Amino acid sequence: MAKQYETVIGLEVHIELATKTKIFCGCSTEFGGAPNTHTCPVCTGMPGSLPVLNKQVVEYAMAIGLATNCKITQVCKFDRKNYFYPDNPQNYQISQLYLPIARDGYVEIESGSGKKKVRIHEMHMEEDAGKLVHDAGGTLCDYNRCGVPLIEIVSEPDMRSADEVIAYLERLRLLVQYLGASDCKLQEGSMRADVNLSVREAGSTTFGTRTEMKNLNSFKAIARAIENEKNRQIDLIEAGEKVIQETRRWDDTKEYSYAMRSKED
Repeated sequence: MAKQYETVIGLEVHIELATKTKIFCGCSTEFGGAPNTHTCPVCTGMPGSLPVLNKQVVEYAMAIGLATNCKITQVCKFDRKNYFYPDNPQNYQISQLYLPIARDGYVEIESGSGKKKVRIHEMHMEEDAGKLVHDAGGTLCDYNRCGVPLIEIVSEPDMRSADEVIAYLERLRLLVQYLGASDCKLQEGSMRADVNLSVREAGSTTFGTRTEMKNLNSFKAIARAIENEKNRQIDLIEAGEKVIQETRRWDDTKEYSYAMRSKED
């Protein structure tokens, strides 16, 4: 008899907050401006520039934390997450690694498999990176999005199907839109989800090797990417090969994913 497999899924959801200015400076967050017109020395990381926290970002983050049944951290702080990539002129991202603003929440969902609670591990505030535009002449950088305030909501690996993932995302979007904290437009990138997925034999309690899927800008794309990655991992396991822990990028036009970078220890 053929082996039965179970999919294990957790999400990292990034939501751009609906403030008029960026998280650490007074530049506009308006979508669609001419490239590099909503920038200043702070959000482009010029030497000597000093960030000042936007109070509205904290208020929106706390409201979303309470709406998702999280415990609000009484003392939280920001950390520098160092990485070198052209969309990040500072060469670090200001985020919250050790003391995020909210922890230990949950969202109730209802899907074809019934009602369940999807646990939230943590929620933190951070700044967005810029946008890279690739054309025949090379790569161009638009830094308008640098410093746009984000919250990242990290779930536990509690979802078992694309239906549950979509139900979770729809519930999150409804809550955040009701609070007025974001418009959650996937097509404009104000709501983005990275899917962490692994498979294991049905009945097992041991997690398999997970991959992270990026570049998912619609619920339909998310559902297709989950189905594709589930089948890809099962095929590898059935062939006696190992699943590599890595970040993969989804091409929705070709309905195909490819390796983007390996995960570091």
